[in-house]
Amino acid sequence: MKEEKDIYILGIESSCDETSCSIVKNGTEEIATVILSQIDVHKNFGGVVPEIASRHHVKNITMVIEECLEKAGMTLEDIDSIAVTEGPGLIGSLLVGMEAAKTLSFVTGKPLIPVHHIAGHIYANNLESRMTFPLLCLVVSGGHTDLIYMEKDYSFQKIGGTLDDAIGECYDKVARVVGINYPGGPMIDKLAKEGRHTYQLPTPLNDDSYNFSFSGLKSAVINLAHNLEQRGEKINKEDLATSFQETIVDTVTKKTIHAMKEYKVDHLIIAGGVSANKKLRDTLTEECEKIGKTVSFPAMKYCTDNATMIAAAAYYAKKRGDIASLSISSKSTLLLK
Repeated sequence: MKEEKDIYILGIESSCDETSCSIVKNGTEEIATVILSQIDVHKNFGGVVPEIASRHHVKNITMVIEECLEKAGMTLEDIDSIAVTEGPGLIGSLLVGMEAAKTLSFVTGKPLIPVHHIAGHIYANNLESRMTFPLLCLVVSGGHTDLIYMEKDYSFQKIGGTLDDAIGECYDKVARVVGINYPGGPMIDKLAKEGRHTYQLPTPLNDDSYNFSFSGLKSAVINLAHNLEQRGEKINKEDLATSFQETIVDTVTKKTIHAMKEYKVDHLIIAGGVSANKKLRDTLTEECEKIGKTVSFPAMKYCTDNATMIAAAAYYAKKRGDIASLSISSKSTLLLK
């Protein structure tokens, strides 16, 4: 029996403020990855500035690709396909990665595979251990909070999502209220370990749907901080972080576990930048153990934006037949399907 040829995919990710290139073998084995982050640049502005982000991508994209190939000890001749984040994301940033990928595809004649950014986050889990189907995926990031049912590889059925703010966005805005610089989410998680649940906050969208709404919780924190300031009282940052985090994690966990039971899945995977949150990891692990289910998280290095996840997802996108022509363009909004 003839052995199948190994497939090497070069992926490019530039949807926000990370310029990244990676080479992945057979969708599961990372060969080399380079990530150039702009966090230090945007920290001065309290968040990502789209125009500045795209300029830095233009400056760095060629160097990042070359460094990744050198790190892998490979040339473009060794690559089978070129993968790139199609969307969603900041359009100026996305276009830089897309044009670089299209150029590589044109020059080498290698197939061009467009990848949805969230599909990439989901398949970051596949780099740790093979996902087992059917499964439920909880996507938690700066721009997304979604519950997605997957019956098989590269089959996405969204069963619920945020109606307003995403969970990561809410974390960053609450951090700003208590005086924590961008990115505030990780610091809120750290502060919450030192505080107590003393502030009463509303439970966001406490219903039987699989949708989320965090704008009310964010507004409640802002109002609480304002009222305390008006009375000349000081905010206990640790206690507020604990109260906020326990409220939001409890809501997300309850809806996720409910969905697992209704859709009769044994495997839950977590995807997106907020999957690095320790409280969320601990709570979901504990609740899944109670009902005899398995939960998986991506490795910490794959939680934030990276090209490894894009190249990993592209392996299964290509199997589905997702090959793009060179007329493709980036999309700031894009449905996962």
